Amino acid sequence: MSLAVIQMVSQSDVLANLAQARRLLEQAAAGGAKLAVLPENFAAMGRRDIADIGRAEALGEGPILPWLKQTARDLKLWIVAGTLPLPPVDQPTAKVHACSLLVNDQGETVARYDKLHLFDVDVADNRGRYRESDDYAYGSGVVVADTPVGRVGLTVCYDLRFPELYSELRAAGAELITAPSAFTAVTGAAHWDVLIRARAIETQCYVLAAAQGGTHPGPRETFGHAAIIDPWGRVLAQQDQGEAVLLAERDSSEQASIRARMPVSSHRRFFSQGARRPASER
Repeated sequence: MSLAVIQMVSQSDVLANLAQARRLLEQAAAGGAKLAVLPENFAAMGRRDIADIGRAEALGEGPILPWLKQTARDLKLWIVAGTLPLPPVDQPTAKVHACSLLVNDQGETVARYDKLHLFDVDVADNRGRYRESDDYAYGSGVVVADTPVGRVGLTVCYDLRFPELYSELRAAGAELITAPSAFTAVTGAAHWDVLIRARAIETQCYVLAAAQGGTHPGPRETFGHAAIIDPWGRVLAQQDQGEAVLLAERDSSEQASIRARMPVSSHRRFFSQGARRPASER
């Protein structure tokens, strides 16, 4: 049950990015992967016409979705398509979501996750200001799906800072969690490794953290360090910068043993706001 995580340095040219992604996915399939995860914004970085790209895809006039389905079929590979801009299924002219699609090896869309947490943050880099909500609508809902490598939960990038989402995915049966990302160089250097390992440890899931790793139009510099983390928090594979294909095996027996020896999911306790009492009353 081989897993693959892809690192890219996507630019503004959609067709060139798709060609690069195809080459990397071919390497993943040749390495025995059954499921591969592409990074956030794999098809385009630094574009200001996000809405137009998403509208074209929704109307069947864009190149990304046909490419994705054909690639999955050709390579007999399940693919988590990092993110691409897509409006709601029944509203092709509505504001787009940062959408992560899970496509099976027949080219069929099995699950869709719309990014819940949007990166509206000021960063001390050469860009300074990020406002994803200018381009994207907020998603809603937790998404998990069965695959040949296990039950997969879907997240994206900035979601990594919100552990309650990952707890919900574990409660929904997730055994692996995907986190396609494009962390800035500044925030990545400070927090990336800590976050991806913490999310794996607390959920006892494999975390498949695809990434962008290099310089993009905008200008924008991404941290890279794509990685595969096991349920004990061990880094099974990692790449600092540049394009890469990372491969690792899922050991379901070891994962079950970790969960049995340390049954954190059954130990978790929740306290509602109304149930909290002042310290003087305890």
